[in-house]
Amino acid sequence: MIKTPAFFIDMQICTGCKTCMVACKDKNDLAQGLRWRRVYEFSGGDWIASADGTFTQDVFAYYISVSCNHCQDPICVESCPSRAMHKNEYGIVLIDSKKCVGCRYCEWACPYSAPQFDRSNGIMTKCDFCQTQIQEGRDPCCVEACPTHALSFGDYDDLITLHGEKALIAPLPFPEMTSPNLVITAPKQARSQGNTNGLIQNPEEVKDA
Repeated sequence: MIKTPAFFIDMQICTGCKTCMVACKDKNDLAQGLRWRRVYEFSGGDWIASADGTFTQDVFAYYISVSCNHCQDPICVESCPSRAMHKNEYGIVLIDSKKCVGCRYCEWACPYSAPQFDRSNGIMTKCDFCQTQIQEGRDPCCVEACPTHALSFGDYDDLITLHGEKALIAPLPFPEMTSPNLVITAPKQARSQGNTNGLIQNPEEVKDA
């Protein structure tokens, strides 16, 4: 079993096809409105007038696939009053459905909107890293489904060694709060975290359930 399981995203080859999102929803038979993996479309920029009357542009657009990052310091675990949210011995953040009271504190605390409320059962749900699959030596279903191999899975330290320090890009939140186990190769047009020149273009698709 991998010591510190983590996702890697190569945003330079991600096409925003959302196959990862569909595979996750299908494999876990998620109810309407539940999206454990979401693909954000982030873009912005404008035409810029020069003093000589000509124009240039700084338009940019890219996709980022996000699910639970099974953080090193998961604030969802800290905020859970019933201790339903917990981190197991393999570093995977899980929900004990028998202990969950559906208070949604974890949802409100998580900066990545990973825990999601299942209205049909009145409890929280989230990505479990396809733990059964990885215990069998397979990749999570979203990784298996990615047609461009933009998504991959491995030990966090190994991924850092292979791909360098994790990129800090918009629209992701600043990592200091939770220390996410997420490594990213950023696209050339990537904007830094906190950038206000871009907008999420598909808010209805990625909003909380």
